[in-house]
Amino acid sequence: MKKKTKTSKKKKIWLFTLAIVLIAGLGSYVFRKELLIFGFNNVVAPTIEHTLDGSYVPLENNENAEAPGLQPTADNKDRPFSILLLGTDQRGKENGLSDSIIYTVIRPVDHKVLFVSIPRDSYAEIIGAEKVKGARKETKINAAHSYGGPQMSVDTVKNLLNAPIEYYATINFNGLVGVTDALGGVELPITKVIENKSPDHEKLRIEPNKPIYSGAEALMYVRYREDSDFKRTERQRIFLKSALERMKRVDNILNIQKIIEIAGSNFQTNMKSDFILDLAKRVILEGGTPEITSHMLQGEGRRKDQWYYMLDENDVKRTHELIEIWLNPDSTDTDLAAASADDAA
Repeated sequence: MKKKTKTSKKKKIWLFTLAIVLIAGLGSYVFRKELLIFGFNNVVAPTIEHTLDGSYVPLENNENAEAPGLQPTADNKDRPFSILLLGTDQRGKENGLSDSIIYTVIRPVDHKVLFVSIPRDSYAEIIGAEKVKGARKETKINAAHSYGGPQMSVDTVKNLLNAPIEYYATINFNGLVGVTDALGGVELPITKVIENKSPDHEKLRIEPNKPIYSGAEALMYVRYREDSDFKRTERQRIFLKSALERMKRVDNILNIQKIIEIAGSNFQTNMKSDFILDLAKRVILEGGTPEITSHMLQGEGRRKDQWYYMLDENDVKRTHELIEIWLNPDSTDTDLAAASADDAA
């Protein structure tokens, strides 16, 4: 009789434990977003704020950089704003060329992002080149970063697009590899072998149809250039979107301190840590992956003293108008759709 009672007791305890686990699991699912936001605010953010502060490098000449109205506050944090994203091949203390140049508009309320890709070989006036010995006033736009770092890149792109740039963010390719690996790799839509065949280019080969690609493979993916500038900039946008998707995984959100530390000296920006953390929380946790619209500046290859991508002046003008509409807080979804000629990424 005692044995039966013991068995019955054990069964009740086991059923009770199972019920608790099920309720906890259901609660975690139902309140997943709230739990993640709580964890982000109280555990993640305090641990990485100091690291982000170390990446803060203000621009010298940007009249917008420290303007009080452009710093995030309760009153203005919902307004659209612009960021220049730069991927560089910086080594040591050299500035390096900017292999990836993407003018970005973020609309926090609409949860929409505009990427305007500027081909690295675009022929452009380099603003401030006259102050640098040996610098060319008109050459490939990626040289601006080599001559004068983020400041000269920002000034040059502002002049090219006749559009404001409030913030910039640069990451060199060592950082890209490390961050991608820390994310556990990324998914990329590679359906056939990608391989450099020209003897003038570094050896590069990526196998197709892999479920996940490593940081080294992702770097090869964004740098491959034996098809066209259009395809190359498209790959850069695909990678950014895939990395954002990967960042939303719970294990990566919990691992954010390690990811930020890996980025470390490979990343710099004039966005302050509280702004970055608020933006990350809204983009990654609160609204899901934002809707991305992409445009690449149009032009054609032409040889002068060397090969350049000569931009179409009419397309540059249309791109300026597109950016104006995206930066206007009163623009509706219909306005944005009408202005955006390219398909959403």
